[in-house]
Amino acid sequence: MNYQIINEQALMIYLEERISEDIFKQMQQVVQYIHNLNVEGITEIVPSYRAILINIDIEKMTPQSLVEELKLDELDASDFAGQDIETKTVYIPVLYGGEAGPDIDEVASTNNLDTEEVIDIHSSQPYLIYMLGFMPGFPFLGGLDERLHTPRRSEPRTRLPEGSVGIANQQTGLYPSESPGGWQIIGRTPIKVFDLSREPMCLYQPGDYIKFYAISEEQYDQIIDEQESDSFDMRKWVSKDNEYSN
Repeated sequence: MNYQIINEQALMIYLEERISEDIFKQMQQVVQYIHNLNVEGITEIVPSYRAILINIDIEKMTPQSLVEELKLDELDASDFAGQDIETKTVYIPVLYGGEAGPDIDEVASTNNLDTEEVIDIHSSQPYLIYMLGFMPGFPFLGGLDERLHTPRRSEPRTRLPEGSVGIANQQTGLYPSESPGGWQIIGRTPIKVFDLSREPMCLYQPGDYIKFYAISEEQYDQIIDEQESDSFDMRKWVSKDNEYSN
């Protein structure tokens, strides 16, 4: 575990230079350690695949004083082995193919599969959220089955609908808001995963897992209709106990 003072307001901590679930879990443990110290001069902690950016209130401390406060010269990632990190799995319903997933045939043909196989493989396992970025609530997910690895589109689209679920190379993810994008779109979720008027605004955070499951057009429309009412029950659709993902 190494660190670098970026400027008078920021410090970066680096773990081993590779992307893996083990390294990410170590990073989470270090983040938890920092949170537990409750250092007043820290304004924000931003984790990524294998690094942690710490922003500092320069009126309360310097980067060097933060290094001393965190004891970074003495610590190793192995010091946190065994520390439990609380996580959850969020179940995301997806309408695959058709207008909602215009690139599913491309993903299928690239990998010598049919579209049903793409759906079955994509929805067969939970994906670890390594980080949120690009836009609020956009999850970068690890663990995509190599049978679905597909290059980005050669020409990005200027508009992708909110909720679009896609694949790019070795990753899968979803667009919480309407956006340009170059990922291969295989489906769309009707769930509003990021909402400024909701608490919490995002349904998940780094370290959680997303498990996709297939729904019909009727169920897609039902969720849209329910979200427009004041009685919408989010847990009905995104909890492990929902009746549709089993």
